[in-house]
Amino acid sequence: MVRIQRRKLLASCLCITATVFLLVTLQVVVELGKFERKKFKNSNLNDGHAQMEEEPIHLHPFLKREGLTLNRKKTMAADSYPIMLWWSPLTGETGRLGQCGADTCFFTINRTYLHHHRTKAFLFYGTDFNIDSLPLPRKAHHDWALFHEESPKNNYKLFHQPVITLFNYTATFSRHSHLPLTTQYLEGTEVLKSLRYLVPLQSKNHLRKSLAPLVYVQSDCDPPSDRDSYVRELMTYIEVDSYGECLRNKALPQQLNGPASMDAGDFYRILAQYKFILAFENAVCDDYVTEKFWRPLKLGVVPVYYGSPSIADWLPSNRSAILVSEFSHPRELASYIRQLDHDDRLYQAYIEWKLKGEISNQRLLTALRERKWGVQDIKQDNYIDAFECMVCTKVWDNIRLQEKGLPLKRWKADITHLSCPEPTAFAFSPLAPRRSSLREMWIPSFQQSKKEAQALRWLVDRNQNFSTQEFWALVFKD
Repeated sequence: MVRIQRRKLLASCLCITATVFLLVTLQVVVELGKFERKKFKNSNLNDGHAQMEEEPIHLHPFLKREGLTLNRKKTMAADSYPIMLWWSPLTGETGRLGQCGADTCFFTINRTYLHHHRTKAFLFYGTDFNIDSLPLPRKAHHDWALFHEESPKNNYKLFHQPVITLFNYTATFSRHSHLPLTTQYLEGTEVLKSLRYLVPLQSKNHLRKSLAPLVYVQSDCDPPSDRDSYVRELMTYIEVDSYGECLRNKALPQQLNGPASMDAGDFYRILAQYKFILAFENAVCDDYVTEKFWRPLKLGVVPVYYGSPSIADWLPSNRSAILVSEFSHPRELASYIRQLDHDDRLYQAYIEWKLKGEISNQRLLTALRERKWGVQDIKQDNYIDAFECMVCTKVWDNIRLQEKGLPLKRWKADITHLSCPEPTAFAFSPLAPRRSSLREMWIPSFQQSKKEAQALRWLVDRNQNFSTQEFWALVFKD
């Protein structure tokens, strides 16, 4: 009897052990499957050509079939809808059907679609637009579209008539662009009216015992606008607290050092203590307006602005910013700021619009209301989505005209879509510090970009591929 009980106990133990082994084995198989699916997914996101690592087919044959089905769907989509080829791989998407109202287009960065019969438009990101590789020869039905929201210093060639007119459609910071991005750094009117970070004037007056009236925060030193030269001269006439790498005389808390902290609440609260913020752009171009202008307005600080000559068209109210261009010398600007600093009534006039929550500029209100994209708003398309859909819709408009036997509508950019004057340098005093090599670079760089633009246009109009050697030979031709 005892032997029988021992055998039963041993059999039970063996059964339990076998069950545990099977469960562990099953879990390993499940986890392996998850790993393989993840590896397959990641491998398809590497570049414009969908790739999958070569693995034994017995590991996940169902994934192989899924991949083939996906590729087949992409092929069918490309054969059925107009293809929008991102020549600059901005989106990283190897293939996607995009719905733009009633219109549908196939968006991809895969350059193997270059000669596809349904490829209708090439999309370029301005900073990455270069002469090394262009979709040439350009066919009559190939539209070129430019998306460029960044500083002109990133690619000066685009800012000259020979190059900007290569494009049919544009989305730039200019109000004259087909898709204006002038308000790209402004979420909406509510953030301008918000009193979340506003420090009462009485508190600011008290803080003036330890803070300068003006604050400057820049780490991109000696840009084309030559802003550091102006601020350096201004510092000889009035106290300025400078936290960035440029002209630094005051340190931020350790946790706020770094670009990621520029939108942090703690950083905002430091800036909000000041009466004035020096809001100087890195370039001087009409409608080139960045967060440097909108940030002080959000915080309830008066911006002392230098940059876009057309900035008056974007002010929340007539008296909401001090414009550097209205003063002939930094000495005069310093004198005016001291006057406001000592007179609460005069200073208050610059923030009255915010205290009342009143934005009187109808141009600004209309631009925010009518733009087809949002900023940090998940309920709206972003401006890249809007750009893609603008091109898609215009391509479809011409497809419908062609089907009706009507003349196609030809869109073309002009110089107003992206225009900046040649950079200039301030020269206030013969005793000013020696110019940095970077500061000296911008004017000759702009001048050479004119020659580059002319050479590029000649080569593109020839409508055949060219080498970089050909390009530079034209640029430096006597």
